[in-house]
Amino acid sequence: MTEIRTTSWIEIGSLDEIPRLGSRVVRTASGDIAVFRSNDDEVFALDDRCPHKGGPLSQGIVHNKRVTCPLHNFVIELSSGEAVAPDQGCTRSHPTKVENGTVWLSLRQAAPVD
Repeated sequence: MTEIRTTSWIEIGSLDEIPRLGSRVVRTASGDIAVFRSNDDEVFALDDRCPHKGGPLSQGIVHNKRVTCPLHNFVIELSSGEAVAPDQGCTRSHPTKVENGTVWLSLRQAAPVD
């Protein structure tokens, strides 16, 4: 049996429900996803786990389209999930979009194929 990846978009709420330079957590079957809002209203989504020690990125400080982990100050790029040098590591990023003030999150799922 092989698998294919399917994508589904879920509505997670209004852009106004995510504070500027803040985040909101979306709980999924595969783990928590932190959805961040930049100062200029861009929206990003990352697994809510720092690649360093698993700290909750949703509780970090958002700045310059980056988030600083609250546990050990690892800095993570919101657009890619990559740690900023000299730190190393990556957390999974998820596609987002904003349409008419509504925030959407894309979840990739594996579907079996016979």
